[in-house]
Amino acid sequence: MSPVRRRTLLGSALAAPLLSATGCGSPDDALTFFFQARPEEARVRLTIIDEFQKRHPDIRIRTIMSGPDPQQQLLTYCAGGRCPDVVMAWELLYSGLAERGVLLDLRTLLDREPAYAEMLRRDSYPALYDTFTYGGGQYALPEQWSGVFLYYNRELFAAAGLTPPARWRDAWSFDEFLDAARTLTRGRQWGFADAWVPYYSAACFGMNNGAEWFTPPVAPARANLGDPRFAAGFQFYADLAVRHRVAPRVADQLSVSAPDLFRGGRAAMVLGGHWLYSEFAGQEGLSIDVTVLPVGPHGGPGSITDVGSTGLSIAAGSPRIEQAWEFVKFATGPVGQAIVAASGLFVPVLKSAMGSPGFAAAHRDIHNLAVFTEGPDSSRPLPVTPAWGKVSALLERGFNRVLRGAATAASFDGQFTADLNALLESS
Repeated sequence: MSPVRRRTLLGSALAAPLLSATGCGSPDDALTFFFQARPEEARVRLTIIDEFQKRHPDIRIRTIMSGPDPQQQLLTYCAGGRCPDVVMAWELLYSGLAERGVLLDLRTLLDREPAYAEMLRRDSYPALYDTFTYGGGQYALPEQWSGVFLYYNRELFAAAGLTPPARWRDAWSFDEFLDAARTLTRGRQWGFADAWVPYYSAACFGMNNGAEWFTPPVAPARANLGDPRFAAGFQFYADLAVRHRVAPRVADQLSVSAPDLFRGGRAAMVLGGHWLYSEFAGQEGLSIDVTVLPVGPHGGPGSITDVGSTGLSIAAGSPRIEQAWEFVKFATGPVGQAIVAASGLFVPVLKSAMGSPGFAAAHRDIHNLAVFTEGPDSSRPLPVTPAWGKVSALLERGFNRVLRGAATAASFDGQFTADLNALLESS
């Protein structure tokens, strides 16, 4: 599965006709903006573009939709001398583009505006901002947070007499989570289902048992898969389906997806990020809320999630760097983030926007709003390395054996981890 987990080829294809009309001016004079989005998300970006152009009528913007492999698409564009000016950056992919010299180090622009840079730093969440700091450079500014957490069916929980935690600092334990999932598993109803990438989710359980997945998370030097705490957390996640049968196995979801199970009342909890909110909110007969991931015996005191953020970058070779910088500042700054906050489709990355009435109004049905508003402060980055493509292929092979029940997480300690470390060392 592509690490650009929130998007699909179908979503981009549906959004393309909507965006084709946004190209103002000829290809020679317009600022080009490359991103990936579902149709409803594309509309939010169009709103940001419209507001920007009201303030900057001299800067035209033409949108370029990404396909399923944005990194390869960008490299192809840039090799042909047609690199987009503004580029959506993904936490797992941007470092490879930075290493190739595709992305501009934004410090060259931030250093010219120290007052703005200081304001941005104060209003930003360090975990999100620093995710896009690589090799001493700042290659993107964050534009939205997603993270991962648990959606739950409020009616099913109430009927079972269960109340999950409302804040990251008040996380439930692995045992408490398992007991709840067992209580909620009955007949054709699962206690838990996963709508994310299973081995990413399992790694988050490992991190919630007190161990980093990779050290350091940005430009990692080694993997910690052999750490008994990480392995135990990963195994706990795998056992939910393989041993305890409170969650469907991967094969069980070939005909019905995890979101569909949750929408249909056949899963009481589903793991996913904010990208799922618009799919569940307001659906007739489905009363939802959100809660946090559980914490293992060696983790805590609070629960953590992944950063799950995208940012905006500028192409190093852009002939329109000044115009691109004005747009990036706008979209990632107070006005753009207020639009993001009120959309209900994204979570903003500025504290001022997170606390806005617009964000609360867009999530009025959520009781545990702190899961969103305090999520960025509870976030930890997934591995940021130019070798992620090769690393993820190796991880998927080794991890999936455990998730299928063909091996235990104890198998991580040894040649598997050694091969990963060798790959990181050579990158």
